[in-house]
Amino acid sequence: MEQFEAKWERVTDEDDPRRCQCIRPSHGQCYNVTVENSQYCPAHGGNKAFEAAKNKKLRNYRLSKFNARIQELGNSDEVISLRDEVAILRILIEEKINRCADEQDLLMMSGPLSDLIMKVEKVVNSCNRLEARLGNHLDKTKVLQYAQMIVQIIAKHVDNDKKVEAINEEIFQALQDLSKE
Repeated sequence: MEQFEAKWERVTDEDDPRRCQCIRPSHGQCYNVTVENSQYCPAHGGNKAFEAAKNKKLRNYRLSKFNARIQELGNSDEVISLRDEVAILRILIEEKINRCADEQDLLMMSGPLSDLIMKVEKVVNSCNRLEARLGNHLDKTKVLQYAQMIVQIIAKHVDNDKKVEAINEEIFQALQDLSKE
């Protein structure tokens, strides 16, 4: 890894663009040459700019290693859903539990399991908020209105009132059963 090495050099011309930009109240502008990729010499913080540039290069390297996958995920319409992440977390919980041979193992896994369960809750809540914001949720009132519309469509095409009433009751019973789950 490249290390910072202070190079102390003075500018020969006051208008040199490499001149340190530090203004000292009693002495005026510094006459030292700036550190590469900085506006300041080593004495006035140029080393910090060097370190920041080095860290940015390292961070870019780490990201560029996965750049193809980042682009793939970033351009996917499905990524806006968090359902896959919820499924992955639930699979991880299941796998951790399945690896437990007895109560002692389960007790030893209680910390990581609790952490995963809390993450599932957080992702599920985020998923619900996201879907609600996108209009992908139907509240109970909307579902009942939708069911009523279905019954009205069926009534237009079925002449038997008893069958329409039976269909109506069956649809609303199914909705009640679903709401109990």
